[in-house]
Amino acid sequence: MSGQDNQITPSYAAFTTDGERLIGDAAKNQLISNPKNSVFDGKYLIGREWTDSNVQHDIKFFPFKVIEKNSKAHICVSTSQGNTVFAPEENSAMVLGKMKETAEAYFGKKITHAYFNDVQCQATKSAGVIAGLNVMRVINEPTATAIAYCFDKKDGEKNVLVSDLGGGIFDVSMLTIDNGVFEVVSTNDDTHLGGEDFDQRVMDRFIKLCNRKKGKDIRKDNCAVQKFGREVEKAKRALSSSNQVRIEIESSFESEDFSETQTYASGVAPHQLYIERNTSHCLNNLHSPTKLMAE
Repeated sequence: MSGQDNQITPSYAAFTTDGERLIGDAAKNQLISNPKNSVFDGKYLIGREWTDSNVQHDIKFFPFKVIEKNSKAHICVSTSQGNTVFAPEENSAMVLGKMKETAEAYFGKKITHAYFNDVQCQATKSAGVIAGLNVMRVINEPTATAIAYCFDKKDGEKNVLVSDLGGGIFDVSMLTIDNGVFEVVSTNDDTHLGGEDFDQRVMDRFIKLCNRKKGKDIRKDNCAVQKFGREVEKAKRALSSSNQVRIEIESSFESEDFSETQTYASGVAPHQLYIERNTSHCLNNLHSPTKLMAE
């Protein structure tokens, strides 16, 4: 769906000095060279108040500028026309618009289809409308999974627990399915738990280690921080099949190299307790019963 022979399109938007707007892989590929004008992880800002503690935490790690406007977090980038300020949902609309364009080019026809707390859900709908989509309904991913499960398993009554750990959101849904009719008994989610949060935790550890070794704060260098982020993501993927991996960054900060070993025990296993704690919280606070019929 990326238009570049990739099945996944990164939710990145970038703005070059000559006014060009890049979306997806093209935007992510120039993150290190143009960090201040590369926007990503907008989902952590969408639909949230400026005073939200999560917003204040997250903006410390973004290479791009985030400002307050109308009590909400807005993104500020530099373009050939000067500084441009836009809402997080507008950023999502840019990515959705590109996805819509790519899908229509692939299928040769117009498409008409586009997750979060109530406020975030409405903001996501707005992003879909801005992108030109006909947003008929927004449902969370576990419910969509349950619908697919229901199509295949329509005989008898079943109780199903669906959990979904994604890039930035963790969802839990409890459902009862009875001959094609299913009831969402309860749901809960953590809108700030996923693979990207794990990357951030590991990156924080390495940055602190680097700061201690060099006696300098590399967070002052956006390019260096993005290099760490890129290598940590690679290491996480490598640890899926290896017990340890070497993280090596040439000219990580002020022309100095960085090299450190990342083991599965130190890089992945610590997240298990974090996941279990949040899973327990979600399960203990399930809510919002809803009845649905599979069509």
